[in-house]
Amino acid sequence: MATVEPSQTAPGRGRELLLLVFAIAVGMGAYAQVSLAVTEELPADFYLHCGALVLLAAVLHLIVRFVAPYADPVLLPVVVALNGIGLAMIYRIDLAKGDSSLATKQLGLTALGVVAAAAVLILLRDHRLLRRFTYTAMIAALVLILLPLVPGLGTSVYGARIWINVAGFSFQPAELAKIALAIFFAGYLVTNRDTLALAGPRVAGLQLPRLRDFGPILVVWAVSIAVLVLERDLGTSLLFFGLFIAVLYVATERVSWIIIGLMMFAGGAVLAAKSFSHVAARFTIWLDAMDPEVYSALPGSEQLVKGLFGLASGGLLGTGLGHGHPTLVVFSESDFITTSLGEELGLTGLLAILVMYGVVVQRGFRIAVGVRDGFGKLLASGLAFVLVWQVFVVVGGVTRVIPLTGLTMPFLAYGGSSLLANWLIVALLLRISDNARRPTPLPVRGTSPVSMDEDDESDEPDDAIPYPVPAPPAETPRADAHPATDATEMVPVPRTAEDVDRTEEGR
Repeated sequence: MATVEPSQTAPGRGRELLLLVFAIAVGMGAYAQVSLAVTEELPADFYLHCGALVLLAAVLHLIVRFVAPYADPVLLPVVVALNGIGLAMIYRIDLAKGDSSLATKQLGLTALGVVAAAAVLILLRDHRLLRRFTYTAMIAALVLILLPLVPGLGTSVYGARIWINVAGFSFQPAELAKIALAIFFAGYLVTNRDTLALAGPRVAGLQLPRLRDFGPILVVWAVSIAVLVLERDLGTSLLFFGLFIAVLYVATERVSWIIIGLMMFAGGAVLAAKSFSHVAARFTIWLDAMDPEVYSALPGSEQLVKGLFGLASGGLLGTGLGHGHPTLVVFSESDFITTSLGEELGLTGLLAILVMYGVVVQRGFRIAVGVRDGFGKLLASGLAFVLVWQVFVVVGGVTRVIPLTGLTMPFLAYGGSSLLANWLIVALLLRISDNARRPTPLPVRGTSPVSMDEDDESDEPDDAIPYPVPAPPAETPRADAHPATDATEMVPVPRTAEDVDRTEEGR
């Protein structure tokens, strides 16, 4: 795993503040444009909603400034902009339905996510502490995954049993499970990466693992297939298995693991499609979406086809915010918010949003390269991959690149579970980036080495290798120097006991 050269870095909180102003302006502008296009006036709660968004962003910025001053200055503004665009689109759908409750609820859920992110930043001062809970995170993830299968607790929504009801509130525990799995994978693989990377035979140019090393990948494969079969959720199954394979590749740098993982998941998915009707229905909707019989079936491809028509009607530049018909698609505010945005913003606006996701993911992988401990590298890589993989699964599903899944777009779509989990991911990335960008005690090229304070010691080993400091050049002896009289050339030689005895006898 690579590590960038240590360098002197400014905190960057001023740049973050300027970017936050621009991000809030994007969200507030979209919110105002939606209302003006539909009702020709600003909503009564416009200033209240915008003030709440400004307050949340300002509070989190101040917390980052004081508890993580060297955190990445780009990550938070881009996420705030995405969250603001999502709020504006949800409000637009509310206006089409004659109800404004979803936007208000989404703002409250955003506040909950920001509070959770702030708590992580305040309480977790060093991301390496999470390594102590490697197997605790594994147990927590398995419990969260299996909770929807508990009778009386889990509920089935449109065939997928991935929700639980607690005190009248619905929650999707798999969203938190992905964070726990990222912590477990990072802690497990940072310890066993050498065995997985070097041991095993080499066949057809691929470094294959030993049979005993197949244990972890078989367990994750079994859990993914169980989620696909028992909970009828293709998206979560694909997300979990993809996360493990990605972190495994980062840890070992072996392409063979990617090939093996893809073959195993593809084989398991095909077997499940042939054995279980609900899995087969997903593939039928994907492959034959335009078939009239598939379109009219229950479940059928009506939702998918209408979403495609919405994207097509948006064209290159879109119909404009407030001028489309997103409510023709079921769940246009959650699962299909991508098609809603594509219709009103067009291909250009949708690509701009995807570029924003690309910036978030790029900063995540940049954090992984910059941090100096192996656990932090794997954790940051896993969290960044979770975001980009979820975006790919959602966008690929609504555009028929892959079968349709039940996942939602991070920060854009309506839903508390996804919003809370993704804000926690942002908080963890900010904490890791603070460690990565903080001035290092290791010597920087071109500067003198900095002594390490005794209080800065850590129980966890550091994978970074200090840059060698060049030794001072050896002095050239002068021509007139005499080896017996020149003090600079005299080197004391240790005396042994025999030398002392001989000296005494001579006397």
